[in-house]
Amino acid sequence: MFDILLFVHSVMRWVVLISLLTAIYKACDGYMKGRVFSNADNALRHWTATIAHIQLMVGMLVYTQSPNAKFSFKQPVFYGHITPTFFFGVLHLLMMLSAIVLITVGSATAKRKAGDRQKFKTMLIWFGIALLVILLAIPWPFSPLAQRAYLRSLH
Repeated sequence: MFDILLFVHSVMRWVVLISLLTAIYKACDGYMKGRVFSNADNALRHWTATIAHIQLMVGMLVYTQSPNAKFSFKQPVFYGHITPTFFFGVLHLLMMLSAIVLITVGSATAKRKAGDRQKFKTMLIWFGIALLVILLAIPWPFSPLAQRAYLRSLH
């Protein structure tokens, strides 16, 4: 079961990134060109937040099922580096929760803005900051914090 959850979480990473990048691109385009905030733009805003929340739920399942995930601010000495247990048990968890909060607040705030330009600007700012946090918290193969493959295999 854990391997399936980890595989789904790995695949969903790309869905979240694609939806966020698309929403940020559309928000930037709409803001720069002064477009009307259409139903399609609103749907993209909504589905980007929904996809991120689904990823959060899958991530929470992975976290609770993981034999290695431990939430502790006590970082054991590991030759001056962050241990994978600390990265996944604390840093990844807190940064991704923060990113989901940013996406949620940005989506809700954009939805309530009166002007089209303000809706695009709000999405652009909040989703852009969330994307930066997510990019830092993902365990890329080249990350100095923790390395994982671009796509986990299903064992």
